[in-house]
Amino acid sequence: MAEEFSGKKFLGKTVYNGITMGKVMVLRGSQEQVRRTKIEDAEREIVRVKNAVGSTQEQLGALYDKAVKEVGESGAAIFEVHQMMLVDDDYLDAIYHVIRTEMVNAEYAVAITGDNFADMFAGMDDEYMQARAADVKDISTRLIRNLSGQGGADFSTMEPSVIVADDLSPSETVQMDKTKILAFVTVHGSTNSHTAILARMMNIPALIGVPVDLNKIQTGMTAIVDGAAGEVIFAPTELQCNEAEEKIRNEKEKLRLLRELKGKKNETSDGRTIDIYANIGSVSDVGYVLENDAGGIGLFRSEFLYLGRDDFPTEEEQFQAYKQVVQTMGKKKVIIRTLDIGADKQADYFALGKEDNPAMGYRAIRICLKQPDIFKTQLRALLRAAAYGNLSIMYPMIISVEEVKQIQAIVAEAEQELKAQEIPYRIPEQGIMIETPAAVMISDELAELADFFSIGTNDLTQYTLAIDRQNQRLEAFYNPHHKAILRMIQMVVDNAHKCGKWVGICGELGADTALTETFVNMGVDELSVAPPMVLKVRGKVRAM
Repeated sequence: MAEEFSGKKFLGKTVYNGITMGKVMVLRGSQEQVRRTKIEDAEREIVRVKNAVGSTQEQLGALYDKAVKEVGESGAAIFEVHQMMLVDDDYLDAIYHVIRTEMVNAEYAVAITGDNFADMFAGMDDEYMQARAADVKDISTRLIRNLSGQGGADFSTMEPSVIVADDLSPSETVQMDKTKILAFVTVHGSTNSHTAILARMMNIPALIGVPVDLNKIQTGMTAIVDGAAGEVIFAPTELQCNEAEEKIRNEKEKLRLLRELKGKKNETSDGRTIDIYANIGSVSDVGYVLENDAGGIGLFRSEFLYLGRDDFPTEEEQFQAYKQVVQTMGKKKVIIRTLDIGADKQADYFALGKEDNPAMGYRAIRICLKQPDIFKTQLRALLRAAAYGNLSIMYPMIISVEEVKQIQAIVAEAEQELKAQEIPYRIPEQGIMIETPAAVMISDELAELADFFSIGTNDLTQYTLAIDRQNQRLEAFYNPHHKAILRMIQMVVDNAHKCGKWVGICGELGADTALTETFVNMGVDELSVAPPMVLKVRGKVRAM
């Protein structure tokens, strides 16, 4: 089989750069191997299903416990959702019905039911329900593995491996020994998938959209994954291996040089400085911030506390999460963005409803101002946590001065309540996210009301260019280096500095080292990037 590939290159879309070489570990879904078998005793098969459901519940419980330790409660909540879906009466009744009416084996009945439910969810208008299609497939796969005695891939004895799969579910990635993952290569997936986020956090090469037949790939064969070139080579030739080893040595040398930058200033040779912070999405990500020597946290995405659950997080839950982060960071700044639910981040208990254009719809600060009770709960938690460290708050999707004044009024109410209840709190630095052309154009007025600006270049780019950044068909038109975007950034910096306020960039553009020098010359005060990019951006600054 290896001879068929021998040195052939497969191109994909790069999620994270870097190069590695190692043995392949192929992960295949159980549905591909399910066979339809006639049975004589339907009730016996149903008992098998019930036993497998019990085993699966235990596994999901263990996965939840493991995920809580690694990614925090908000990231682990998906496994609670899976446990609930697994014992859903409609799902189980459908499986039993297939067994009894068609007199077929349990594995086949689960596979058919899983496909039917996934198709049903995928066909719904609601984005949250559409996302449940992947969950029901994940559940059905695990149930089939337990029925067939496969038990899924055994990660307990996992060797350092290049993980190759059609796509990867959260339950698969959380089981893996993260220290043994050399790279990810998937046939499908997106740059916003769980796998992609994990790859960026771990600083390992990852490719998606690689057109390879998984049935022809064997576990144990060698592969070279080159994120910079966007290619993977299976069964490489001796020459290709030698070339890859040379590249890997060069990458290690670059990494060694980067590590030497730890503890160094973010300062150009002529004395200009810029703060370099990190973007994170959960409490457990703080370790990556410290490991990569970031000066602080420029964006803590608080909406991760709201996702993957059935009800709003309480004030106490939020307070404990925020407090843990600021205490861990010590004197370093932690900027927490108030909830940015809506658009591509849905939680059904918010009852947001379907929107034709959710990116421009009921989301972020608009929800907070329309439903002030939700907002005030978060603000109380933030003000309380601010008493324990260097916490700042920033508000997303601002388009008017009136919105900022409304926010200030709700903050004042929260402060009065805490004072009356004699609960310790502190009024922290409060900033505005510049994500809309409207905010750019009135940034001179907004600067008089805010303590700082943080430019969210992802949304600013899509709104300015009128391009949905999630639409793959428009990638050729999406240009984050567009002259209009750079002029807007300069306008925001100038207006902020006139009022003595500082400006940061927390969107993807902040990590684009091709623009680092441009941003320093513009007068941008802070760049917030994915943790593995901190030292790379520092190196770029110090080379100026």
